[in-house]
Amino acid sequence: MHLIDLNQECLLHLFSFLDKDSRKSLSLTCTRLRVVFLDPHLWSLLHFLSPCELRKDNFVLGSSLRHLCISWHSSRVKVCNIEDWMKTTFQRDLCSKHEKLVSHFLERVCHMCPNLLSLTLSGCGHITDHDVIRVLQSCRRLQSLSLENCCRVTDAVLQSVVSHGSGLLEVRVDFCRNVTQSGLQGVRQKRPSVRLSADRSAGMIPDCQPEERLNIRKTLQKILVFS
Repeated sequence: MHLIDLNQECLLHLFSFLDKDSRKSLSLTCTRLRVVFLDPHLWSLLHFLSPCELRKDNFVLGSSLRHLCISWHSSRVKVCNIEDWMKTTFQRDLCSKHEKLVSHFLERVCHMCPNLLSLTLSGCGHITDHDVIRVLQSCRRLQSLSLENCCRVTDAVLQSVVSHGSGLLEVRVDFCRNVTQSGLQGVRQKRPSVRLSADRSAGMIPDCQPEERLNIRKTLQKILVFS
């Protein structure tokens, strides 16, 4: 029996063991396997190991997506996490090549994946509160939200968890330096049923604009003078 003689269910099962690139390559061999590749049931889980993978045409995004993970563990993540006003020209150029990739992809998810159950973003230093809040508003079946080392995420996301995350059972905001203890406490008080984890987040030094630092310094100087 030839591979293409198998029924759709068997082919989908075989494809499920392949990575995205292998699925794409196999789908180019004949029309029958292309149909299998495009079957939305094959794409209930998507895991990307870098933002650059989002550019590839080796996956199908649709209403069958249940679990999405974008995790980037690279030395470049350290550059992404530097405050914008502290970056060198070289660092800005480096970030410009990928800084909008995850945001634009999440926008597509909001329009095409209403049945998403879990979202994991790790090392995505350029995503903003707006990106995550938009997912919470659009994917109302979301049960698990995990954000790790996402430096631009603030308490606004936690407020949106309370306002829009009616289906959430678990929320993780680990190593997110602009999340505060006050924001975490708000979730615990208003949504006690949510399993909330915030490893190191509220204990890290938050971002501070240069003018804010100057104002703080002037205030301290005045206190010292009058004391």
